[in-house]
Amino acid sequence: MTDRRRINGPIGGTTPPLFAGVLTSSNSPTRSRDAADLQKIFLKTGLTPSASGSAYLEIEQASASSKKNALFNLSPSSLKLTCTVHGPRPLPRSASFTPNVVLSTHVKFAPFATRERRGYLRDTSERDLAVHLETALRGVIIGDRWPKSGVEIIVTILEAEEVHGWPRNSDSSDEAPQVFAASGMMSVLSGCITVASAAIVDAGLDCVDIITGGVAAIVGKIPVPGGKGHDLHVILDPKFSEHREVLASCVVGYLQSRDEVTELWMKGGMPPSPGASSDEQTGITLLIDGAVQAAVAARHVLVEAIKESIEYKPLPTKS
Repeated sequence: MTDRRRINGPIGGTTPPLFAGVLTSSNSPTRSRDAADLQKIFLKTGLTPSASGSAYLEIEQASASSKKNALFNLSPSSLKLTCTVHGPRPLPRSASFTPNVVLSTHVKFAPFATRERRGYLRDTSERDLAVHLETALRGVIIGDRWPKSGVEIIVTILEAEEVHGWPRNSDSSDEAPQVFAASGMMSVLSGCITVASAAIVDAGLDCVDIITGGVAAIVGKIPVPGGKGHDLHVILDPKFSEHREVLASCVVGYLQSRDEVTELWMKGGMPPSPGASSDEQTGITLLIDGAVQAAVAARHVLVEAIKESIEYKPLPTKS
């Protein structure tokens, strides 16, 4: 006979919880790629039959640089995005007449996308990403082809890079956490621009060109021999969890055929160098050029994915 007043333990055996050690610079990931090397990108279109166009983008996860005998293997997250395009479809009758298509973008993190669980309602960061994405795509779609019509672009972030849990340089300024947070969002925005461009092409919307996103960052300064200043260290397609100090970062939405930038978002700044008066202007130029170079490299992957989808897409049958 069991005692009803006593809380019995579990029938089977239990294992005591084991907690990970303190995050230090010794077990944090480090960059193994060259400054101009990009991460491997997987891109595929036509994955959602119910949508007018869809695409899936995934960036390969870098191998962790932690110790092999560590209790808990810490590794940076990869980037996985899905995008669906709905439309063009007519607006409600109550809507006023518009000669151009009404473009609406929605960016949402899945609750399991980051180490810190996300909510089901969109927060301010997701709304900001949607505004930046709409700005980048508005100059690409030829809107006057569909008067009084609407196009809805929905991007779901299945997995995103996390930068808040890694140790940073203690000597950095108070603006450093804000720069790191915005820098992580810039990598997400770059992927959103590229995957949305692939979904738009899959939907058959008329565009002036295909747009791709690119990210570049300045992670430090290298002293010039002779003590006459510093060389800015610009890297392409950074994973911000691999760097302890980020001075500035930039993301662009670039149209290569037209040589136009439809979206530019920059965060951070560079302290003036005593040996060069135009150090900040030079750093900004190098940063934008690096982001454009990363966007051009991502365009090759996008073009190949579009060609592959056209080859395997069934031809329309005549009735």
